[in-house]
Amino acid sequence: MVPEARADRPPAAEQQATPRPAGQRSARLPRDERRAQLLSAAQEVFVANGYHGAAMDEIAETAHVSKPVLYQHFPSKRELYLALLESHLASLTDLMLGALNSTTDNKERVQAVMRAYFRFIANDDQAHRLVFESDLINDPDVSSRLETFNRTFADAIARVIAEDTKLPHLEAELLGRGLAGMAQVSARYWLETDGNLDLDVASDLIYRLAWRGISRFPKES
Repeated sequence: MVPEARADRPPAAEQQATPRPAGQRSARLPRDERRAQLLSAAQEVFVANGYHGAAMDEIAETAHVSKPVLYQHFPSKRELYLALLESHLASLTDLMLGALNSTTDNKERVQAVMRAYFRFIANDDQAHRLVFESDLINDPDVSSRLETFNRTFADAIARVIAEDTKLPHLEAELLGRGLAGMAQVSARYWLETDGNLDLDVASDLIYRLAWRGISRFPKES
């Protein structure tokens, strides 16, 4: 026998279909779901206003919760921002390492990495703005998290380069940083073209440029 739905928690489809009036608070949610809801609302506000222009009042209102509920999960705006940044950097790290490990063919690896980076930048949630356009870029906690991502990504590329070319680790690391920087800068510039250049065309252009350079490094005889 199917239990009756609780009156204060309608089915998910009905929840989505019926918009909540402005200012009405959301129903009680499990902690993980509430945290995800708050992070989603915070991202919307941070993307629209930047860190310094965002207010906890607005984030709470966007999430349809009271400020005390928001502060129960995130004691400060800074902690909320860092939680978002960590989440996006973890996703981007998984995306990049997944692309790098998706094949043992190095040419295809370069193509996969470039395409994955461009797709992250193109994502509608604008996560890249929190990662690469933060107005907290000089904050030690923000910069250390970004450096951890950059180092992890570049180290993974460097290991592939060193294995294939037999270059010393430091030289391979420099090339890894160069390839990672090429992906980031070109993808962010591509976004400014407002769709006038197809994503796959753009990422393939950068992949071909990168591959023609990196493939020239000789293997040890």
